[in-house]
Amino acid sequence: MSGTTRRTFLGTSAAVAGVGGAVLGTPRPAMARSGVAPQTVAVLGGGVAGLTAAHELAERGFRVTVYERKALGGKARSMDVPDSGTGGRGPLPGEHGFRFIPGIYHNLPDTMRRIPFPGNANGVHDNLVAPKEMLFARSGGREDIRIPLLWPGNTPAELTPDEIRRALVSVLDTAFNLPLHEALYFANRFLVFLTSCDERRDQDWERTPWWEFVRAARMSYDYQRILAVGITRNIVATKAEEASTRTVGSVLEAFAFNLLGRGADGPLDRILNAPTNEAWIDPWVTYLKSLGVEFEIGWTVLNLPLDAGRIAGAVVEDAEGARRTVTADHYISAMPVEHARRTWNSAVRAADPQLAECDLLETDWMTGIQFYLTERTPIIHGHLDLIDSPWSLTAIAQAQHWPGHDFPADFGDGTVADCLSVDVSEWDRPGILYGRTAKQCTRAEVAREVWAQLKASLNDSGRTVLKDSALHSWFLDPAVDGLGTPNPVNDEQLLIHPTGTFHHRPKSATKIPNLFLAGDYVAVPIDLATMEGANTSARQAVNALLDRVGSAAERCTVTPLYRAPELEALKRHDRTRHLLRLPNLFDLG
Repeated sequence: MSGTTRRTFLGTSAAVAGVGGAVLGTPRPAMARSGVAPQTVAVLGGGVAGLTAAHELAERGFRVTVYERKALGGKARSMDVPDSGTGGRGPLPGEHGFRFIPGIYHNLPDTMRRIPFPGNANGVHDNLVAPKEMLFARSGGREDIRIPLLWPGNTPAELTPDEIRRALVSVLDTAFNLPLHEALYFANRFLVFLTSCDERRDQDWERTPWWEFVRAARMSYDYQRILAVGITRNIVATKAEEASTRTVGSVLEAFAFNLLGRGADGPLDRILNAPTNEAWIDPWVTYLKSLGVEFEIGWTVLNLPLDAGRIAGAVVEDAEGARRTVTADHYISAMPVEHARRTWNSAVRAADPQLAECDLLETDWMTGIQFYLTERTPIIHGHLDLIDSPWSLTAIAQAQHWPGHDFPADFGDGTVADCLSVDVSEWDRPGILYGRTAKQCTRAEVAREVWAQLKASLNDSGRTVLKDSALHSWFLDPAVDGLGTPNPVNDEQLLIHPTGTFHHRPKSATKIPNLFLAGDYVAVPIDLATMEGANTSARQAVNALLDRVGSAAERCTVTPLYRAPELEALKRHDRTRHLLRLPNLFDLG
């Protein structure tokens, strides 16, 4: 973070607001002409989609107010652990889940480059750092699979002779447990997808579960856990038995080309070099305020009344609990789908049938828990994927990636040296301690269960990586409530991608002239619930609004996923075969 810490950031926030566009260039030309009042936009939701919409609109001269019911940044924000900071130190850093900004993203990184940050030539984008490696952690005494992430300028992590021995053992162990014919078969299935035309992907593969596409039911345990379950649950955050092959295959394709350095914004794996709010969200809000964006926090949108075919206002409950109606020329609904659709009354749904289609979209639980440790964890310089864990855990030890922070000096009570941030992706499968699902456990039981599953994968092959004596405390996302009761709830769920749901995703432009949609559930080039999808949908919503008002302002760029030009001829050939109802040329069944 160029030596910038939480303390120095707070001291420079006002300076960022003062220089605004001068740091990274001037904002785009304002829409308003002399003597003409700028049009107003109410952005309903302050997550990545809402902040992106506000960003693009404000730079084009619109007067924007963002209404957010909880906290700016949405699921992407970081948060303070209550009452955890003493002696002048800041609270321990918590989060809904750790950030992951891969090189396949293009639109979100473009926005990040345009958010000023003191000392950074490329704004908050310069706060992205690339981990050197990743780990597929096995349980049952099997060696973990350590994979270096090579990229220009990324120095490989140092390996001791023992680590080299373990790496060789892990590769050989997996090679011998994954039959050669299964590995070759998976490679063939991936080739089938790579050479499939868009029509086959949108029709056939959208209706085919990934589990079925890769024939996982008839394969070995390792094939199922690594190539079926591991990929879908830990990367795409959905169940292999239900996930659309179109979604899973598209993301794998993008990652594969990212690894090859093709069509990438940067390294495969990137994270922030400080807590998310410090490195990204707070500077973003500061910049937006410098552009005139106003924020109302703690305001919940309840309804969108329709009058003469247009949204007449947004009925909200303000921070004091009073009900009122806010009005604007235009409205961008930028809430997660499970919250947005509650605000669409029958008249709104009748005015645009695609809104009713959103009732068919599904969400699931993917929630973070942080473990605070009194010593650094010698795990790996990057992400962990615990592919044998019943609750499909992924994790990262964060202190090593935050060079601008002396963790014990900056956070907590002075004894915490690291934060192990864990995402729990499977909440409906029994664990190893209590034999109950995560939803059936209390919060304390969830913490103990996750800790036990971490140790089962990391302490099982001769090293004690995680020590009970080093566990200081833990923090589970407060959006989860009622655990251990018959009615557990998660207020911040994740959109998932079962077969067929791609065709229920709405466009950013609605048939209501002054209503537009933004959020990771909107149809965008990256068919995945991601910050990139949220950012892209907001750009589409702003472009639709500009088209509606006939604005001459520059349109937002929308960069799609990379397409390898050398595969286009095979895709054209497959289009012909698909029209003739023939399988893909490489499809062996």
